[in-house]
Amino acid sequence: MFATLETIDWGIVARAIHVVGVVMWIGGVGFVTTVLLPSMREKPVAEWAREFDAIERCFAPQARIAVLIVLLSGLYMLDRYDLWSRFTQVDYWWMDLMVGVWLLFAAQLFVIEPFVLRHVVRKHAVSAPEATLTRMLRLHRAMLVLSLIAVFAAVGGSHGLF
Repeated sequence: MFATLETIDWGIVARAIHVVGVVMWIGGVGFVTTVLLPSMREKPVAEWAREFDAIERCFAPQARIAVLIVLLSGLYMLDRYDLWSRFTQVDYWWMDLMVGVWLLFAAQLFVIEPFVLRHVVRKHAVSAPEATLTRMLRLHRAMLVLSLIAVFAAVGGSHGLF
């Protein structure tokens, strides 16, 4: 049967919300890295720069919301299950990795991209379009690989693999 509001384990709800947030966030990074950026190589500079900017403006708010959902649900679970001490234990290294990846993306989404990268990409897309696109793709690949390692480590670690 269905649980009532009084019998719901809100920690499980937070975990499910956390996973949905991660799927939206890292799935978007995967799409940008494996589909969007490679497809831009076939377009003229003005066209790919304009298209990428337009898509980024749509995706960035979604990614920011997902990253905030991951933060809030993660903090809720840390508090609900009193898991703070895990950050001092070597066996739970994967939790530090999760937080590190989150911090990297939060800094990129909320500070670096809107205040630095957007202007740098526009400037260099005109003077060195191929190099700019190559750098963007390399950065996204590194972020995607690190993210996937963190997801694997978090799922494996939370289920006793490590």
